[in-house]
Amino acid sequence: MDLRGRDFLKLLDYTPEEINYLLDLAADLKDKKKKGILVDHHRGKNIALIFEKTSTRTRCSFEIAAHDLGMGTTYLDPSGSQIGKKESIADTARVLGSMFDGIEYRGYGQEIVEELAKYSKVPVWNGLTNEFHPTQMLADMLTIIEEFGHLKGIKLAYMGDARYNTGNSLMIACAKMGMHFYGCAPRKYWPSEELVKTAKEIALTTGASINLTEDPMEGTKDADVVCTDVWVSMGEPDEIWAERIADLKAYQVNKTIMNNASDKAIFMHCLPAFHDLKTKIGAEVGKKFGITEMEVTDEVFESSQSRVFEEAENRMHTIKAVIDATV
Repeated sequence: MDLRGRDFLKLLDYTPEEINYLLDLAADLKDKKKKGILVDHHRGKNIALIFEKTSTRTRCSFEIAAHDLGMGTTYLDPSGSQIGKKESIADTARVLGSMFDGIEYRGYGQEIVEELAKYSKVPVWNGLTNEFHPTQMLADMLTIIEEFGHLKGIKLAYMGDARYNTGNSLMIACAKMGMHFYGCAPRKYWPSEELVKTAKEIALTTGASINLTEDPMEGTKDADVVCTDVWVSMGEPDEIWAERIADLKAYQVNKTIMNNASDKAIFMHCLPAFHDLKTKIGAEVGKKFGITEMEVTDEVFESSQSRVFEEAENRMHTIKAVIDATV
């Protein structure tokens, strides 16, 4: 399968066969790395990393993946680029596209990464936008395959705010790969009707199902995978915490939820997670609202069912596959 020159902006742009190809490639690259086999066949090439939103896993994954492939990287943080400020997105794409062999963007609206791709002559990769998080989805799917040996027929329950990148992308990933998606959230936190319609149309062709419920016990009953994410996303104002905690506290992933899932269920989270008070924001929120855990309890996060760190490592292997396949 030849994906050279392709952008990687959202899973909606890729067929199930193409997604499976990337997952197979990621597994192969992971195996080679574990065995110390070099895959640095992109020596002399360079990629640009535009980060309007900072990140630990995404930045490290792209930098290590590129290094392993023999590439150089240039990191542009929120103050290191004039994109959208003194230089248009289109002009930035044409400038960077003339110097680099690929461009990663992590930031705000999906329209930004789409416009970068429109004007760039090299592949553009979405490291996260408000609407989609496709590289995280590949890591999640690889983690599930490693656990269960397959994707088709897996029941995945997502708990919490399902309106944004993680919830949207998991729904689409499940639709594409023949999985059963259950979004568990108050109705106002469900994905848009338009995206749900699109996911259900895809599901008709793959054997998947798309389900939304306000009942966390119904949604997680016999689930193979239980996922969640932080209740307040990067870039949202701090005053939203009170509203989110009140609205989503019933959707916390705890032992009761995991016991309701299947006997072999695993827990996943794209990280960072507020499972204790050992972070600055966690401590501040805990002091203000009198809570010690938010979207997931420490008991579940640290349990034998948790696959959060395997999932985090798989960001690097799957991102390496995307770079390798498209450059």
